[in-house]
Amino acid sequence: MFDSIRNHKKYLMGFLLILIIPGFVLFGVQGFTDFKNRSVPVATVDGQDITKADWDQAHQAEAKRLREAMPTIDAKLLDSDEARYATLERLVRERVLATAAQKFHLYTSDQRLAQDLQKNETIASLRRPDGTLDVEAYRQLVGRQGMTPEMFEAQVRADISMRQVTQGVTGSGVTPPALAGVSLNAFFERREVRVQTFKASDFAAKVQPTDADIEAFYTANPALFQAPEQADIEYLVLDAAGLAKGLTLNEADVRAYYDQNATRLSGNEERRARHILLTVPAGAPAADKDKVRLRAQDLLAQVRKDPSKFPELAKAQSQDPGSAANGGDLDFFSRGSMVKPFEDAVFALQKGGIADLVESEFGFHIVQLTDIKAPPVRSFEAMRAEIEADLKKQQAQKLFAESAEAFSNLVYEQADSLKPAADRLKLQVQTAKGLTRQPKPDAGVLGNEKLLTAIFAPDSVEKKRNTEAIETGSSQLVAARVLQYQAARTQPLAEVREQVRGRLVAQRSAELAREEGAKQLAAWKGGADASGMPAAATIARDSAQGLPQPVLSAAMSAPTATLPAWVGVSLGNEGYAVVRVDKVLPRTPRDAQGLAQEVQQYGQWWSSAEGLAYYETLKERFKVKLLVPEPKR
Repeated sequence: MFDSIRNHKKYLMGFLLILIIPGFVLFGVQGFTDFKNRSVPVATVDGQDITKADWDQAHQAEAKRLREAMPTIDAKLLDSDEARYATLERLVRERVLATAAQKFHLYTSDQRLAQDLQKNETIASLRRPDGTLDVEAYRQLVGRQGMTPEMFEAQVRADISMRQVTQGVTGSGVTPPALAGVSLNAFFERREVRVQTFKASDFAAKVQPTDADIEAFYTANPALFQAPEQADIEYLVLDAAGLAKGLTLNEADVRAYYDQNATRLSGNEERRARHILLTVPAGAPAADKDKVRLRAQDLLAQVRKDPSKFPELAKAQSQDPGSAANGGDLDFFSRGSMVKPFEDAVFALQKGGIADLVESEFGFHIVQLTDIKAPPVRSFEAMRAEIEADLKKQQAQKLFAESAEAFSNLVYEQADSLKPAADRLKLQVQTAKGLTRQPKPDAGVLGNEKLLTAIFAPDSVEKKRNTEAIETGSSQLVAARVLQYQAARTQPLAEVREQVRGRLVAQRSAELAREEGAKQLAAWKGGADASGMPAAATIARDSAQGLPQPVLSAAMSAPTATLPAWVGVSLGNEGYAVVRVDKVLPRTPRDAQGLAQEVQQYGQWWSSAEGLAYYETLKERFKVKLLVPEPKR
């Protein structure tokens, strides 16, 4: 099909535009077959449906985020029923908190939004040498997430509002030390135990499988002896990080960047100001607003005549409840912390200066700059490495943006080779042998699920064509081409006989160990002599003394109303363990500092539990219903 499109694309363009593209716009690629299924509700919150389409979209976004954060993550984990259900639960939680924020009128101001965005390191890296934001780079950044700047900022604003829903509960929890002590002492109690382990390896000599046993095990478990499909490939990577390594900077440019940005790069200047605020209600008539303005101008004249009276006038006249009692003092703040008209006025003043009347969304301000705190300017040599890295990053990002379209076009238009794209963009063609759908540890770009899917797609495997340019990370594109392919197959018994025998011996050895352990446990419970058990050890949940986690959990959870207490623990293919609990001891005493840290940690756990309980209350209030069953674990 792709051959026909390439060879006749001029003739087919009109047909595609008229017939195919409108259908895809209206219904999506799979919409013709499952549009109805995708509109089926999977949950409801406050009477509003969450559809399967919403769920699918959210899970795709979550899977992409996790792949970018952990490139080597097993793709099967992301596609499991448990992972999908976790996404649905998160989607329901977001919908519940958003509904609560709306009904409780928890809105986020422009000032609070600006503060949150300023803390975003990725956005901060987009600032130009003069400190202004590169708006186009910002649009591209959020565009890669499928959003416009307005959509992104609306999402951040909504996230802040949703956090406010539970902060009142989680941020106000109080845990008395006495209450914490009861729970912590019970959790960290100690127990004196004896543990007898029945190792599967000790029974291996008793297992002598016949050829018939081996053949039967092989026939019954073919999935254990599968060789996965494999491909030898070549691939091409275009990324900003690689482009940066090949850049050489001009010394004059580095020096000029320092001269223009030394103050900014040394740290943010902070300013301290005081103000008197006269508020103007939203939607107030022009006449009322003029009255407030005249009153503010009168106050401005008074403080200019005698600046020493500013604190006194602020206490008496300011309508800002947060600063009036402090004489209008706002303490130190940096750019982006205040509304823009107010901030512009403050950062335009000299120390001690009083600005002209400032009008903002809150009303009229009389402003005086009382102090300036600027960090010391670092030397050129101290900042050289940082400046060079910054400049190379900027130039590499620009070069990547200029090259990305050419890269994508070349690997598509000349689909039988990656060499034209490599020659044109001065990139190195790399190779990999034995690549599978499941990435190997530290696979780098070859661990990207979307890239692996493209590599093992029929068009790539059968026709050995280049994949499309795949975005495998921020400012990173990869294209690959299959050189050789081997389909998945069950390995012949002759090739894996020793592997089959080993698995069979391990399975039967573990069975013998469990049988012997269970038999001995029954005898000891019945009163048989247990003096031959290993020496006693004192354990606790924070002091395992080398015991495997299943054994530790069983020993600490065993009922101790009657001592000694006995419990058996299966160790899977490792065998079996018998635990005898002889004594229950109080926890090891803690010093005051350690105890305080534990109480603080317990308080955090308690606050989290209260937050979860509050969320469950919200779910009940908004009549949450999950309409798909939770997968069995």
